[in-house]
Amino acid sequence: MSRQIKLIWDFRGPAAEHTAKHHEIHLKEYIALEKLPLNITGYDVLNDMHTIAWMVVTEDYMIPVRDALKPHRGEVYSS
Repeated sequence: MSRQIKLIWDFRGPAAEHTAKHHEIHLKEYIALEKLPLNITGYDVLNDMHTIAWMVVTEDYMIPVRDALKPHRGEVYSS
């Protein structure tokens, strides 16, 4: 199996948590629409002014998803 990559979107400001929660909804919709093999998403509150939304894709799907959704960064995912 190819590596799993966690694509990350950063949200900052007083509405960061709300925005990241909403962004995760759209990530789930994209996964369903594109029939991606993984359905791993989430959001993490890093502090009161910085929250991230993220999704995990296999390395095979990383470039097309990256080009379509423009994440801010990525990292190798380990569960």
